[in-house]
Amino acid sequence: MSVILPPGGAVFDDEIDARWADAWRPGQVAARLSGVGTPWYVAAGWALDLFRGERTRAHGDLEIAVPAAGFAEVRACFPELACDAVGSGRVWEGAGTEVLAVTHQTWFRDPASGRFRFDVFREPHEGGTWICRRDARLRLPYEAVVERTEDGIPYLVPELVLLFKAKAVRAKDQADFDGVLPLLGRARRQALRGWLELVHPGHPWLVRLEG
Repeated sequence: MSVILPPGGAVFDDEIDARWADAWRPGQVAARLSGVGTPWYVAAGWALDLFRGERTRAHGDLEIAVPAAGFAEVRACFPELACDAVGSGRVWEGAGTEVLAVTHQTWFRDPASGRFRFDVFREPHEGGTWICRRDARLRLPYEAVVERTEDGIPYLVPELVLLFKAKAVRAKDQADFDGVLPLLGRARRQALRGWLELVHPGHPWLVRLEG
């Protein structure tokens, strides 16, 4: 069932990428979220670099994820930033509850400069159980989906990052897969293979995960 978005919102324009030029790094967000009770983690390409222990490429933005019910706690840690909802190529500045209820992505913006600092995914969950937004059959305890760097920054486990990247593989996603695959042990490879077979049956990455 498709979600009907409310009216309004601005269509992404050619300046969107430039407005991400001053995106924060994981450590900056982690410092502000120190002590929050809700689980959260760095997602996407930055998560893979945290797993690798080094920055391997440029990142256009910084994405973190929180359970939807914990979003208000995270929001309260950044009172100086505006909060914009995003969906279907549109952005709703200072989004209210109506828009937040039917979108899952939120851009935190410096109201003075208009620059975006980081992106928050508001994820489905049931209590302490993480639910994959791509396929609700995939459910795991938060303890199984989050790992931490030596200095305590939480990040999504690489096998789940790659599952999300598998939907529409771009050049950077393929490069991320190629770079991280040799670092994945047998258990991680088997987990990724099983999830790909569930969510994206027939995906070309499955051949690389055999054995």
